[in-house]
Amino acid sequence: MVKHVILWKLKEMPETELSAVKADIKTHLESLAGKIPGLLEIKVYTNKLDSSNVDVMLDSSFESEAALKGYAVHPDHVAVADTYVRPFTATRACLDFTV
Repeated sequence: MVKHVILWKLKEMPETELSAVKADIKTHLESLAGKIPGLLEIKVYTNKLDSSNVDVMLDSSFESEAALKGYAVHPDHVAVADTYVRPFTATRACLDFTV
């Protein structure tokens, strides 16, 4: 199994807009469950503690590295990323690893 963990710092925006953006990211990324071959689990966390220095975390699991590569280019994932994530992202960190 392969884990794919992403941490995003979002762009500066009013708190009401930030809350809506985080909710959209969570809803739309988690909606990919069952739609992408080899995607075993996908969860987005947006309720950070004050000690955090990022806004959103994606925690996902894949059957294999090949499945992760397929996810990266899958049209449903690309549409979500291009619409709900990338336009609002200031920084992104990724860690992929085998479990």
